[in-house]
Amino acid sequence: MKMRLLAGVAGLVTACFASASPAMAQEVPSEITVSGSVALVSDYRFRGVSQTDEEMAVQGGLTVGHESGFYVGTWASNLSGWGTFGGSNMELDIFGGYSAEIASGTTLDVGLTWYMYPGGASDTDFAEPYVKLSSSMGPASVLVGVAYAPKQQALGRVYFDADAYTAGLPDRPGAKSDNVYIWGDVSSAIPETPLSVKAHLGYSNGNSGLGPNGTSIAPTGEYLDWMLGADLALGPVTLGAAYIDTNISKSESAYLQPNFSSTKNGSSIAGSTVVFSLTAGF
Repeated sequence: MKMRLLAGVAGLVTACFASASPAMAQEVPSEITVSGSVALVSDYRFRGVSQTDEEMAVQGGLTVGHESGFYVGTWASNLSGWGTFGGSNMELDIFGGYSAEIASGTTLDVGLTWYMYPGGASDTDFAEPYVKLSSSMGPASVLVGVAYAPKQQALGRVYFDADAYTAGLPDRPGAKSDNVYIWGDVSSAIPETPLSVKAHLGYSNGNSGLGPNGTSIAPTGEYLDWMLGADLALGPVTLGAAYIDTNISKSESAYLQPNFSSTKNGSSIAGSTVVFSLTAGF
């Protein structure tokens, strides 16, 4: 789960769109839709684990869709600490797929996300196909999804023996691993109010060790993450608060230290927290 929000940039983006001439707006064919968001979050949590050293993140995304159901888009966030993947201070995702209604109120979405870390090491990027099924049930929306990243070097577990570790060199360079993530989301608007509530549960299973850049998208190999939250819609702006946690224990993550902890106080970057967000959509 990625919470995608931004604050200060929102005014700039709004101003840019507002100043666009009618001629420019008419250049977009009617069968094409463009949507996006900019956001500010108190912590960027990816599948329950902080990617910004438990600090704030500025994020934004843009999606272009066609009436046929095909779409492409991009999303980005700043990074720090565990999330830097080989020295990058930015995550840049490119995604595309096909979405179609397969039954009344039920939509199937199939696509692929390419995770990129500009400025990082050469073996940081990885691809992850996904399948999502969503449905509406009165005021509630339900989504279940599966994302499977096939074996890739960026996800590979790198083993260190005593001599190699001292020299800073892995004894299994080029190792490859895969990763699966299964999740469910539920959200519901509260009738006659601008409030909505949401919940998330995810299951990760992949590399049970450090990858080639000292990180891993499944740090302990297998774990759960969950979220409970609420959003307040104020026109084009949404204020959010969410409680996020995982079942990664101190003992399970001990072998990942010092990478898997806050650089400020040594606390777990997968521990419980409340994330606040401010999002502007367009």
